Amino acid sequence: MKILITGICGFVGSNVAVGLRDRVHGIEILGLDNLWRPGSESNRERLRELGIKVTHADIRSASDFENLPAVDWVIDAAANASVLAGVDGATSPRQLIEHNLLGTVNVLEYCRRVGAGLVLLSTSRVYSIAQLNSIALEVKGDAFVPSPSNSIEGFSSAGISEKFSVAAPISLYGSTKLASENIALEYAASFGVPVWINRCGVMAGAGQFGQPAQGIFAWWINRWQKGRPLKYIGFDGAGHQVRDCLHPDDLVSLLVMQLGRKPDGSVPSVVNLGGGIGNSMSLAQLSAWCTRRFGAFEVGRDLAPRPFDIPWVAMDSGLASATWDWKVTRDMDSILSEIADHAEANPHWLELSEG
Repeated sequence: MKILITGICGFVGSNVAVGLRDRVHGIEILGLDNLWRPGSESNRERLRELGIKVTHADIRSASDFENLPAVDWVIDAAANASVLAGVDGATSPRQLIEHNLLGTVNVLEYCRRVGAGLVLLSTSRVYSIAQLNSIALEVKGDAFVPSPSNSIEGFSSAGISEKFSVAAPISLYGSTKLASENIALEYAASFGVPVWINRCGVMAGAGQFGQPAQGIFAWWINRWQKGRPLKYIGFDGAGHQVRDCLHPDDLVSLLVMQLGRKPDGSVPSVVNLGGGIGNSMSLAQLSAWCTRRFGAFEVGRDLAPRPFDIPWVAMDSGLASATWDWKVTRDMDSILSEIADHAEANPHWLELSEG
């Protein structure tokens, strides 16, 4: 089997490449990356040492696909993954759309030309911000928890399911990913391109880099370990906001199954993939974990709201579990410990990853 991974030098792309190389006998992995993100070169060297070929290319450029060899599957891990992209002044809306949406079109055209299938890594941010903010919450144990009084379609005690509303607004980032999902499914219906779509929650693990909007758990731990300023933003200013957490190892375990099967209509093409409520934590709880690991540190407070912030999200991956017999194997403590170990072993990682 030959696969192409876009965004292969990112945190998710590089870990997917290594994980598939270790688990799938005889697999041949090719990768492309535009290397724009700080830290990408370190992952490029790691992949080269493992014999994985990396091409410097940009999915926004259709011509960059012209000389690529045919593959069986493409795993699309290339994206500007910040929910603030397009509104934060660092990236324009047009740049975001070109990267996350038009780039997907170029990937799909390549798949159509060479007869490849596509696994699109999407996001939990396709779900409606207004509907997420309508979930009634209580504070228990330094964290928001949903009130038993909630009655919202697509929401249950297991978290947010695929039936949850995707009505706008969902952020420019979320809208580009949702549009990419829909276009991919149209290519599947119109041209027979095999498509799997995984709506991933917050990914976390050792070696993650970027900004807090892309990897809050790793960013928080690295800054705490270095004594860099941190603050709770918005809501009650106490760090009660909650996210669930998924390790790339658990993503890879599903990818192995998906790459071995083409969609035939008997199983859903779109599934949630997250750590779930059992692998969720508030910022205040994360701070308590960091205190136990590194010692006490004062966290600031900023009550001003930030665009697109939401107080509570945990993914219900029950459909993936029922369809693929998939389950989370990496618990929260093991993920956080792995990040902390990496932070201590790589004292310059924060400077490298923040640029």
